[in-house]
Amino acid sequence: MKDEFREVVPAESTEETSAVEKIPAAGPAEPGEGEGSGPRWLHALLRMGLGDSFAKLATTAFSIAAIAAVIWLTRAFDAEVRPDQSAAASTPAVVTPPAAIKASLVEFDTANAGISRASRIHTNVPTRPRQEIAIYIVQEGDTVFGISERYGLQPETILWSNYDTLLDDPHSLQPGQELIILPVDGVYWEWLGGIPFGEWAAFYGVQPEDILNYPGNKIDVSAITDFQNASIEPGKWLIIPGGSREFVNWSAPLGVTRENPASARVLGPGACEPVVGGSIGYGTYVWPTNKHYLSGFDYSEKANHRGIDLAGSEGEGVYAADAGVVVYSGWNNYGYGNMIMVDHGNGWQSLYAHLSAIYRGCGASVGQGEGIGAIGSTGRSSGAHLHFELMAGAKVNPWDYLPPP
Repeated sequence: MKDEFREVVPAESTEETSAVEKIPAAGPAEPGEGEGSGPRWLHALLRMGLGDSFAKLATTAFSIAAIAAVIWLTRAFDAEVRPDQSAAASTPAVVTPPAAIKASLVEFDTANAGISRASRIHTNVPTRPRQEIAIYIVQEGDTVFGISERYGLQPETILWSNYDTLLDDPHSLQPGQELIILPVDGVYWEWLGGIPFGEWAAFYGVQPEDILNYPGNKIDVSAITDFQNASIEPGKWLIIPGGSREFVNWSAPLGVTRENPASARVLGPGACEPVVGGSIGYGTYVWPTNKHYLSGFDYSEKANHRGIDLAGSEGEGVYAADAGVVVYSGWNNYGYGNMIMVDHGNGWQSLYAHLSAIYRGCGASVGQGEGIGAIGSTGRSSGAHLHFELMAGAKVNPWDYLPPP
């Protein structure tokens, strides 16, 4: 058979073209000859340029057929290995008697199984009010205010229950002292008898039954028929809950004037003789120290501290707050140490305590702001400062009369 072929090269072909497609020049190809070994329709598709599209379509069809085959095989395998659900449903259920269930249970060791819980050694006990007296040893740096706050009491209660130790003076507090701490606010005092018990209770502002019924006093009230005339053994110290009393002031009596300075002789050797004439104050006041802030106690009637403790270093100057005459100059026996009092001639006096030096003596006239002494820590004092008081028939709060700091 005589075949003629012609070579077809694409127009874009160059010398680098590696493939040449050969097709018959004329007439259809017979089977078994040349490239005519495949189906005629395939050759027809190739001649029309649809070979690539056919290949993609064939690949997609093959993939779909493969997936379908896998699904069919999976279902067939599942049907073989699973029991017949319908058969199982038709089989009647077997109910196990409770006795058989109990017999089949494994014995449970409660001693070695279960959720463990650690034991608690601590036990919470409700707080109960204290009814007994406590004893406190004063430490370095303690104050009446700090001790009272620690025990939930008022500062006056600390003073009222420790008169023999503190003499109603918070400056008397010293390290090592033993203080009585009451369980409640009030007074602690010795019953000496001699008057009706009801009158004694009234002196402290309470009813006799308030004292007799208080558990801390340990009194058998069942044996008492008349509270007003209760028979209590003299010498017994009693807690007076809610009671109060006046403070005893020994350190600086009122009314020390130039006309009657001898009234201060009870204070110590610094008392003066009467003075005639002398400077009169202006009724206004200047700061008696260079520093205008506290270094110690503030003014407190509750703690019987009727002055202010002004800051200063040892030896710093102390100045007369107003003009006047010196009516006390020297040592005070009741805790103030070296002290000066000035009578201003207008019903007012001022007091300067704990001095390390005294510059003005009895009867001296001083001007407002004049130096009269030096800051120190004499007497009952825990450090250098000036204890300053103002009085006019009664001690007043100096903050109300001094200029702004």
